[in-house]
Amino acid sequence: MAVEHGETPPDSVGAGLPRWIGQMPSGVDPGVEAARQRIGRIARLFERILERAAGHESITVGDWAALSVLRRSGPPYERTPKQLADALGLTSGTISVRVDRLTRAGLVEPAPATDGRSRPIRLTEEGHRLWSAATARRTMEERRLFGGAFDEDELDRLNSLLGALLSRLEEEFGPAPRHDRPRPGS
Repeated sequence: MAVEHGETPPDSVGAGLPRWIGQMPSGVDPGVEAARQRIGRIARLFERILERAAGHESITVGDWAALSVLRRSGPPYERTPKQLADALGLTSGTISVRVDRLTRAGLVEPAPATDGRSRPIRLTEEGHRLWSAATARRTMEERRLFGGAFDEDELDRLNSLLGALLSRLEEEFGPAPRHDRPRPGS
């Protein structure tokens, strides 16, 4: 159910903010602090959606991220291990372990090398199927959660507001990292 215009639903930030602001240095803007805390908590909670969808398919979020990089690469859905490591922000040793695990699971396979150097890996049919299943599960869960909080106009407004904030932050700090970079240990 969508929240009426101007009405703020109860949440953990709203419940604790007055006490927290009392502990902060003078001059802290409660509105900015509340928004920052909410964005951080929302991001952490969205990780649970990823973990749940990945776990349902018996993979890690990191495995899913690797499959996503391959899927986004387009036909023939392949990348060299170095390209995959660079896209995920991983070391060559970590990507080797991940590729080995995905190969043993039948989700990726070696592709013919064109230049004789690094042999690319590509998604298998099972890799495509599993990626699609996990992604469908994730998007259905997100649709359900967003639909319970916003109507279509509110969601459009939220995207406009978040887009403006992201643009300002990227202007200050450069482009944000890709969403598919898993946390260390994933």
